[in-house]
Amino acid sequence: MFSLLYGLLCLLALNCRGQPDDGKRYICRAVPMSGLDAGCQVTLLPEPRGRGEEEEEELRNTVMQLRETILLQKETIGRQLGTINELTTKLSLCASPSDDGGKYDRGGGSWTKDRHNTMGDVPRDPNGTVESLGKTMQGLKDRLESLEQHQMWANSSGTPFPSELRNLLQLRLVELEKQLLRKVTNLETEKTMFSNATAAYRMKTESTLNALVERISELEKGGGDFKSPEQFKLSLPQRTNYLYGRITKSLPEMYAFTLCMWIKSSASPGIGTPFSYGVPGQANEIVLIEWGNNPIELLINDKVAQLPVSVRDGRWHHVCVAWTTRDGQWEAFQDGERMGGGDNLAAWHPIKPGGVIILGQEQDVVGGRFDAGQAFVGELSQVNLWDRVLRPAEIQSMANCTAYVPGNVVSWLASNVEVFGRGAFKRPLEVCQDRLPNA
Repeated sequence: MFSLLYGLLCLLALNCRGQPDDGKRYICRAVPMSGLDAGCQVTLLPEPRGRGEEEEEELRNTVMQLRETILLQKETIGRQLGTINELTTKLSLCASPSDDGGKYDRGGGSWTKDRHNTMGDVPRDPNGTVESLGKTMQGLKDRLESLEQHQMWANSSGTPFPSELRNLLQLRLVELEKQLLRKVTNLETEKTMFSNATAAYRMKTESTLNALVERISELEKGGGDFKSPEQFKLSLPQRTNYLYGRITKSLPEMYAFTLCMWIKSSASPGIGTPFSYGVPGQANEIVLIEWGNNPIELLINDKVAQLPVSVRDGRWHHVCVAWTTRDGQWEAFQDGERMGGGDNLAAWHPIKPGGVIILGQEQDVVGGRFDAGQAFVGELSQVNLWDRVLRPAEIQSMANCTAYVPGNVVSWLASNVEVFGRGAFKRPLEVCQDRLPNA
């Protein structure tokens, strides 16, 4: 560049001397400014700066700014990586099972495990764990916002934020957030499962304790050790399809019968089905039932007669029904008094043998398929069955406690009655005088 300048000065000096071009070659050398003629006006221009130098200077400034920015970002990313490593370590410790073996507790006589806090500063309680994870996540988000502010500062200064680092950090934070969410979900699921298991175990324990208390109460009252074989009652306290009693004896073929029992119920609507006898092909061979707001009904071979008796007052009542196949004649007694009668109830139909007697449920098939809506709720005692029509005096003597006549077909004995369902019991029976209506 300096050689070019001196060459231009030399040409200007030659032209100023006015010497024509004679074809000769001249040697041009540098002429100092003091050696020029006064008449040769030479205007010295400032030396132009090339575009390359401007770009070089600008690039140098940019590099310096970028270096400062990179140092700041490197320091920030170092802090973030430390936090990420710390959180990853905690998550690994939380996810991995304890390696400590069980230790035998000599004082309590049981195997236990040492409980360590596998999350470091994160509490073992699920609620505390979730809260701590939430705080950690919020801290990461705050630091991400700080990085974004640094990015805005870098953009304002003309230096772009390294896209690879930003993308890497963003992906890492997204991954950590997913891991935290999975951990929170797992903790909530484990908490729910633990609560459900605890509730189920508590219910099972309470049920077992209740059954034990009822059994102890039964034994304390003398259950199973009655004063006489017939002095017990069948208790069916709930309207279900699984509480009932079953007579172990079956019936022969009969052309007449008398069915008597002591009954106590206050169920509404309807006391249900205290007595049910079913045979193959006919589940309603003999049924005594009160359902809805209807009166007590006597069913024989699925034929129906409504009885003029009422026993819903929650007191003991003595009830008898008598029937004969001749013209289907029937009578109903309550507390020793004849309440009414009728005829044409399954006339000339013999009672079929070989069936099943159920106390407390109505049979849809022989011995089963019970309906809770037709179940008996209350207490039954001294259910006896004869294969003849008793005289009114016999019925009255049993109702006023002057005599007890066991049935010649089915007699009320503890050995003849099986009880089914938790909650159904055979208990001692009150003395006869206490069962009378005026008592």
